Amino acid sequence: MADADWVDVGEEAAPRARPLTEVAARGARIVITSAEGRLGAIHGACNHVGGPLGAGRLDGAYVVCPWHGWKFHATTGVGEPGYEADAVPAYPVRVEAGRVLVDLAGATPRRRAPHPRHPLARPVERAPGPVRVVGVSTTNMSRRVPRFSTSEALLETALEHARAALGAETQLIRLRDLSFKACEGYYSTAAAACTWPCTITQFDPKDQLDRVYEAFVHWADVILVATPIRWGAPSSLYARMAERMNCVQNQETVAGKVLMRRKVAGFVVTGGQDNVLAVAGQMMAFFGELGCQLPAFPFVAHSRGWSAEDMENNVREVRASEALRDGARALVDRAVTLARALLAADEVAPFAPGGRKGNAADGPAT
Repeated sequence: MADADWVDVGEEAAPRARPLTEVAARGARIVITSAEGRLGAIHGACNHVGGPLGAGRLDGAYVVCPWHGWKFHATTGVGEPGYEADAVPAYPVRVEAGRVLVDLAGATPRRRAPHPRHPLARPVERAPGPVRVVGVSTTNMSRRVPRFSTSEALLETALEHARAALGAETQLIRLRDLSFKACEGYYSTAAAACTWPCTITQFDPKDQLDRVYEAFVHWADVILVATPIRWGAPSSLYARMAERMNCVQNQETVAGKVLMRRKVAGFVVTGGQDNVLAVAGQMMAFFGELGCQLPAFPFVAHSRGWSAEDMENNVREVRASEALRDGARALVDRAVTLARALLAADEVAPFAPGGRKGNAADGPAT
């Protein structure tokens, strides 16, 4: 056994006054815990993605990580019941003359139980095959009484053209058919708390946005997004999806990892109001930040203006417009042409983004 290495980490009064106190001991992050009159000491980095346990809370005898809720015993460092194979280091503690001392040499080992990697966390490698086009409809409607969607109809025209005339593989995702949660704001806690795959996706097997992540990151070469205009903005379903896509964009800024590379994005925007340019502009900027490239004339749109409240005529006009359907076909023509050029370029010089290597989800620094 190594010789004891007792380090003075401060006065006893401070940790006695609150449940958790983070201290530094020769560069190590240590949390002094105070539960039922007993002091303990555990390492301050959570096993999951390094969350700061000292900024968490005490739940009975367990310290709860403020990022994703993992729990470790306040004195032994062992995971909560059912997860005892996980543990953070725990340290012997003693009090002398009103001072708290921690034995760094007496730390128990950190244990990380084998947690299966989420399927989305696999390396991003394009499988061989023709250009793949995914269309995402963000129109919401009653399932009991479905209606005609102008944006979805033009999206379907584009996908049919991609399949029949361009030889592309296609799939259509209707967000209204998926059950998925709104973003829970992990990024607002800390940038590294927003993980890939999304924390919600990792912890909630019922959340179905994994189908969008799979299509965008691993499957598609071309992404077509269709939205109605709602009070001058994209649909609420689009907004919910975009918020959840922060876990993709965040990998670029935090981990130097581009998940969506050499992909092409195009858009279909229709509505009974003006503001087409603002809606399309927001979408172009957002998908550009995800790493997508845009073809020339990257969207097809239709609006009859602010005063056109006769929505029946709006629907009738889109249904009758061969020009709009031609526009949808031309949009996917341009997008597929660009995607093929990008795939050919990738064969000559594979894409190698700069930035730091690694992934915040690979594990914490200890």
